[in-house]
Amino acid sequence: MYPTSLLCAGRLHTLLGLLLLPVLATAQERLARVGTGAVERAPIIEEVPLTGTLTSPRVAQVSTSVAGLVEAINVDVGDRVEAGDPLVRLDRELEQLALASARAATRRARAELADTRRRLEEARQLRARQSFPETEVRTLEAQVGMQEAEVERLAAEAQRREARLRRHVLNAPFAGVINRKLTEAGEWVEPGTAVVELIAVDNLRLDLRVPQRYFPRIDADTRLQVRLDAAPERELAARIGTVVPVNDPSARTFLLRAWLDAPDIPLTPGMSARAVLQLDTGQRGLVVPRDALLRYPDGRVSVWVVEDAGEDGTASVTEHNVETGLAFDGRIEIRSGLEPGLRVVTTGNESLQPDQRVRPVGAD
Repeated sequence: MYPTSLLCAGRLHTLLGLLLLPVLATAQERLARVGTGAVERAPIIEEVPLTGTLTSPRVAQVSTSVAGLVEAINVDVGDRVEAGDPLVRLDRELEQLALASARAATRRARAELADTRRRLEEARQLRARQSFPETEVRTLEAQVGMQEAEVERLAAEAQRREARLRRHVLNAPFAGVINRKLTEAGEWVEPGTAVVELIAVDNLRLDLRVPQRYFPRIDADTRLQVRLDAAPERELAARIGTVVPVNDPSARTFLLRAWLDAPDIPLTPGMSARAVLQLDTGQRGLVVPRDALLRYPDGRVSVWVVEDAGEDGTASVTEHNVETGLAFDGRIEIRSGLEPGLRVVTTGNESLQPDQRVRPVGAD
């Protein structure tokens, strides 16, 4: 038999173990839960922030080609029109009378021509029977030629009058929105006088001014991320369409023109936008998620690295000072301080201590 003292000690040890189990379990549950991300090698991208404006591919100061009195204006500022819609009508009374006169003159000339041709045919028949002078036949032939020319001239004059009459109604040259109304009914306009300003609102393009040092590195495949100030929560797909190789000498910039893919967002010329130009540096390097970085007032930058992972799903963390480079796509370049294959803490890293045990969760 065992001594009574040994039996009591064993029972006490067992009792203490049972009492400590909930405490140990609670301690395990209270381990800091942290999110992690990988240290990986990837192409390094340089991001260039830009600002720009949506512009229309067609802006026209629509003007009249004939002089006249404005009789009616069919549109107002903000109206949307289709190509061919009547915008302004000039007084046409005098032109209509001139056209009627030209058409009447043409009909008379054609009637005279028909009569002369009839007489010429009779003269030729008489000449065949030697009963009509050859000279008279030649004279009638000349008259037919002159009258044919006169008919052509008068017909052309009638067509010119028709064209002038059509120009008394000014039609929209393309679909768009009336931006400005520059005349009113009752005003006299001369040829070349602008009466409305029309702006196309389809196929809008984004005009961006880019510092000239980036010009050699941009092509049609360069990525461009765009956010409109009118819809800042949406990142829009954009396609670079034109790089205008002409510098603005005062600003040392060149024009970059892009087209947006935003079918469900109402766009209008003049909207401002913010864009990020993503330029391939041609280099590869180590990158980590941007949330892994901790910046200190003294300028030091560090990350917490997950190490010594155990079978119980916990690990310890150590702090590494790093030198950073370019930031892009939610990641940042690490130039020194880390090796590929490590995992860094991305969430829950604000209050960690060296060699602290943590429970990584949601690792990518």
